[in-house]
Amino acid sequence: MADITQTIAIRLLRFRNVALVALDIAAWSVALILATAVRLEFVGASTDFMRVSVLIMVAAAAHVLAAVIVVPSYSLNRIGSGGDAEATVAAWVTASFPIVLGNLLITPRPVPNFALLLAVPTALLIMLGFRSGWRRLYDRKVMRASDLKRVLVFGAGDGAEQIIRAMKQDPDSIYQPVGALDDSDTKHGRLIHGVKVLGGRADIAEVAKQTQAEILLLAIPSANSQLVGKIDDVAVAVGLEMLVLPTTSELINNLRLSDIRELTEQDLLGRAEVEVDIQQITGVITGKSVLVTGAGGSIGSELCRQLYNLAPKRLMMLDRDESALHAVQLSIEGKALLDTPDLIVGNIRDRERMLEIFENERPEVVFHTAALKHLTLLENHPDEGVKTNVYGTRNLLEAAEMVGVERFVNVSTDKAADPTSVLGRTKLMAERLTAATAARSAGTYVSVRFGNVLGSRGSVLPTFRSQIENGGPLTVTDPDVTRYFMTIPEAVRLVLQASAIGRPGEIMILDMGEPVKIVDMAKRLIRHSGKRIEINYTGLRPGEKMHEILVASDEQGIKREHDRITHTMGQMAGEDAESDATLVGRMTL
Repeated sequence: MADITQTIAIRLLRFRNVALVALDIAAWSVALILATAVRLEFVGASTDFMRVSVLIMVAAAAHVLAAVIVVPSYSLNRIGSGGDAEATVAAWVTASFPIVLGNLLITPRPVPNFALLLAVPTALLIMLGFRSGWRRLYDRKVMRASDLKRVLVFGAGDGAEQIIRAMKQDPDSIYQPVGALDDSDTKHGRLIHGVKVLGGRADIAEVAKQTQAEILLLAIPSANSQLVGKIDDVAVAVGLEMLVLPTTSELINNLRLSDIRELTEQDLLGRAEVEVDIQQITGVITGKSVLVTGAGGSIGSELCRQLYNLAPKRLMMLDRDESALHAVQLSIEGKALLDTPDLIVGNIRDRERMLEIFENERPEVVFHTAALKHLTLLENHPDEGVKTNVYGTRNLLEAAEMVGVERFVNVSTDKAADPTSVLGRTKLMAERLTAATAARSAGTYVSVRFGNVLGSRGSVLPTFRSQIENGGPLTVTDPDVTRYFMTIPEAVRLVLQASAIGRPGEIMILDMGEPVKIVDMAKRLIRHSGKRIEINYTGLRPGEKMHEILVASDEQGIKREHDRITHTMGQMAGEDAESDATLVGRMTL
């Protein structure tokens, strides 16, 4: 309430002449009515109040004439100053004479004499009180504004409207919106809760200088990484601190000040809008017994968290790493007593153990995320990649087919498309084994293929972050190398969607957006760190590609039900003898 009052006081300064006269007329009105009520002891005064209105009109006319003609300094002084008080008294004295005279001449007399004697000084006290309060409110607003951070808001849509309103109404706000920007010319000149849209992206530098802004807030929750990166580049060039709002998928309620946050690597590299059909997904998951392999991994643990919210009958989490299971249970349930039968320790390489688990637990839906994934290590130890990624997948498929699993989702990688590495070839074999099982089984067996996820263990982002903390250098294989990136939650959402719409034997390929140059990522992270760090180029390692692809050269992809999921039919294991022979020839079994 105090904040709204202060804002009104500021606005009134823009119309000081009209505002001051209106306040003084209000003071005369209150004084005359109050004095009459006191004189008549608040009893039977209704007819007298009607007569008082006649004298109020006289007072209004007299004060307007006094303020406009007789006292030229009436509205020229700083409100609440000594000069303002002198001008107010002069106008009050000038207006008092015709008011007293009017009360004597009008018949019947509007106000009792004693009431008028009480009303005249009361009016002056109210006028001076108005000015004193106005001055105090204005001074507090100015003092407070000097401590606020001046914010330019980029975006003039619903997100901007909500966050500007929050900045203005929250009494604890540390932000002062001083202008808005939007790429749409049709929005230029509009007011958003009193904040004007002053231009577009090209005007950021000029508007920032004019408004003395310190912060550029990207208020477009649907903005993708490309837009975030471009706005961040401009903010850095202009010297503005960059802040963002959560993505649309992260929002639960209307935007609040607490939603404003600093830019993250995910915003710059993997931010994309992922819309899913929650009814399709719940139709597959809710009320079913679900098993996740590799449950303690980056993808597996997030998958478990999202599956948990879909109310499966059981959520069984399988991993060979007991500490990883401890961590995922803690993140889901808030405790990790490790005493539930839904936590299963086992290695997918162990065929007998997998058959035992499936026979005892009877899962209806399986998400297979367990894998060895580090490309360079598998080049040095190819037999280990085969044991986990190929034989382990085969063990799971055999067990799933044995108990009649309804739906089996094999999580694959973009490196399986036209593979050049042991990792890619073993994951391609896992896709083909899945397709072969789909051809002879009554269940729905599918694979989901996507690229790098941000923040997964051992991936480039945590590596760069660690190198920056240690003072560098950052190691990049080649200045032109590119990779696809997506955040883990976004990837998992699409995996769930793909699991609901996939047909037996299909490989579903997730749209990862535009590929990112690794060196650009490194430079951006260095810039945000504020440190001077070098980049060393190490050269591509054996098996690495300069540019990853998602769809192989011999695959025909189509989009069917979701605009970010491409479908292609997977080849069955053994169908392409030459490719299988090449795979085996690359490895020491």
